[in-house]
Amino acid sequence: MAAVDKKTSPSNKGNGLPPLASLARRTRYALHQGSRVALYTLHSEAMRRMNKRIQKDLPEIPKVQPEGPVPGQRRMLADIFKLFADDLKAVEDGLYPMPSDGTLTPRELLETSRAFFKDVPEVARRRATGAHQEVNEDVSGFAEALPRYYRQNFHFQTDGWLSEESARLYDFQVDVLFSGATAAMRRRVLIPFAEILKKKDQRKVAYVDLACGTGGLLRPALKAFPRLHGVGLDLSEPYLAVARERTKTRRARYVTAMAEALPFANASLDVVSCVFLFHELPPKVRRQVIAEVSRVLKPGGSFLFVDSLQTGDVPDYDGLLSVFPQLFHEPYYTSYLKEDLTRLCADQGLHEHWMTPAFVSRAVEFIKED
Repeated sequence: MAAVDKKTSPSNKGNGLPPLASLARRTRYALHQGSRVALYTLHSEAMRRMNKRIQKDLPEIPKVQPEGPVPGQRRMLADIFKLFADDLKAVEDGLYPMPSDGTLTPRELLETSRAFFKDVPEVARRRATGAHQEVNEDVSGFAEALPRYYRQNFHFQTDGWLSEESARLYDFQVDVLFSGATAAMRRRVLIPFAEILKKKDQRKVAYVDLACGTGGLLRPALKAFPRLHGVGLDLSEPYLAVARERTKTRRARYVTAMAEALPFANASLDVVSCVFLFHELPPKVRRQVIAEVSRVLKPGGSFLFVDSLQTGDVPDYDGLLSVFPQLFHEPYYTSYLKEDLTRLCADQGLHEHWMTPAFVSRAVEFIKED
């Protein structure tokens, strides 16, 4: 596969639909994504007002100091709309079907919204007091065997990764943070994935999604590629339970395991993916995970990666990235921002083939050398 411009999509396939059908599809896409942006923006504004009231009764939080430029709201909205435009183009190019992410019934929306607002004061309390080890106060059952770096209240969220309540709320919380753009950022790696599968029999492709959570990438990947089978791997049994419930296909199976000690044979996988994992790993563990990915991939296999932007990817966002770990409990995020992932992967025989910024994320394909 020839190298491509790191800032462009691997596909140049045309649309091919009659004008009216194309207009109808674009309208449907715009209505779906626009309603999501409106929904999560309203929740974000309501949360901001709640926090303003709550903070009057909490210890004062030190003001955050950005280390670089911070984009304004207009710039961020423009980048979200560009992300959606790129997402729609991939649909029109036939790389994956029209997305249906985040579709909730009225009852599900009401219940999730209530749970979200119920948790806002708890997150505010932890942020003000610096509490982020509450999950260790009563570690029992499956949590006893988890690595210490994992047993934290990441993002100051209730229960960290260790309860079903957290699993059911997590995706909604992240979409409030990213104005409904999370799923579109994940789908960026379906573009190189589609190119890979054009040359293979989907039924014979061995695919694993690391740190799959509730199935945010695995589920749309299996929907996009109807003969593909995939394994979702995660450390959280409650999150895997929710993933099983939400994934309505027998082509998915799930494994509880660590990304730094993968339960797969050498050179046994064609594609490995991970989404928003590396910024939550200590530097030492990042290197272990990269080594494991290289070990289990076949020569010529692909490592598909989505995570936060890093310093310098989009300089106008550097200041915003620097304040993120000050606002949320992200103990390894600052080291991630300046980690040379291209070099770390190259040291393990994984060479960067394609990279594109996507709003506040970076999507990358690494290929294992033959």
